[in-house]
Amino acid sequence: MSLAYKETPAPDTAGHRCIRWALQDDSMGNTPKEMVYAILDSFAGVKSELVMLFCSPQFHIAEVAAAVGEYDLDATVVGCTTAGEITPLGHRRGSIIGVSFETEHFAASVKPIERLCDFEIAAGFATARALLAEQELIQQRLETPHTFAMLINDSLAMREEAIVSAFGAALGHVPLVGGSAGTSPTVREPNMFLNGRVLENAALMLLISTDHDFRVFQTQHFKPLDLKVVVTKADPANRMVMEINAEPAAKEYARLLGLRREDLTPQVFAAHPLVVRAGGRHYARAIQQVNEDDSFHFFCAIDEGIVLSIAESGNLVADLESLFVRLNHDLGPVEAVLGFDCILRYIEMEQGQMLGDISRLLNANTVIGFNTYGEQFGTMHMSQTFTGIAFGTALAK
Repeated sequence: MSLAYKETPAPDTAGHRCIRWALQDDSMGNTPKEMVYAILDSFAGVKSELVMLFCSPQFHIAEVAAAVGEYDLDATVVGCTTAGEITPLGHRRGSIIGVSFETEHFAASVKPIERLCDFEIAAGFATARALLAEQELIQQRLETPHTFAMLINDSLAMREEAIVSAFGAALGHVPLVGGSAGTSPTVREPNMFLNGRVLENAALMLLISTDHDFRVFQTQHFKPLDLKVVVTKADPANRMVMEINAEPAAKEYARLLGLRREDLTPQVFAAHPLVVRAGGRHYARAIQQVNEDDSFHFFCAIDEGIVLSIAESGNLVADLESLFVRLNHDLGPVEAVLGFDCILRYIEMEQGQMLGDISRLLNANTVIGFNTYGEQFGTMHMSQTFTGIAFGTALAK
């Protein structure tokens, strides 16, 4: 049996344990089926409304989905591959982290959005409105329901901007958060599933109601420098920028930072994202990679003519500490957090030897989630942020 970690948060005010988690890693060489079964076994003692599995891309999603289907848990089970797993024991690679939401305190509706290559905003808006009407009926069994929306997107489809715009507008006052599923850098495989079915070129939209207090959040730790650039040649559909300031993108970016073109690495991109100002705030438009022709491939779409600033990192650990202090003050205390954290932030944590401090915060606040290739918050698709939902132990009023 592989090494298994199981933890149950403190009971809520009614004496129930409504959010549970379980972790399996690959240290003992178990098959994906054995790992999935061990996680679902740990949830079998309660009635789960929804189970989420976040899986290392070293495991084939088809094998994970098949195991879920064969187990036949009496609950909706959704999952995706990651760019790294976030657990209450710290960041992991080569693991599957599962989280269960108890039926007594949660009600969930799930809708797969397939064929993203044909996604249209008007149809997405209608789909979200229909799911919202369905959720309003389902949530009536809870005494004081409050609802949030969650999106899990296929990062390979590169349609996050259109999807989050359509769904965010349709949901109105319902807050929306989410993340783009990670993938293997060498194998382009499907990266999500619903129950026993693999989904390809798809997104998962979830509406979740609960009678517990919760807060959605988004935080970032960078600040813009007095270094502005204009995108002068781009291919937004493919998230490519060929020129900034009418110069080859990589060479101009390196020049402004006082670096050579060959010095550009993911660590540099993590430390110095390009940011755009919108609605009084700055949002990262993070660089995914530099290409041989000196163009950049971004995690988000970039249009020609947009003005960006080069930013620098602040104190990532202090920013997270401040976030959790605020959430615990508001929720008094936090029972668990479902979080989506950009892969570039993990690179910065690793490079800056912050993972020990981060593990302490993840443990203290029971954080479960995954590293992403982009985050969704409201009607925005962004990069290099930490977004999610924090759940309190107290019932909502």
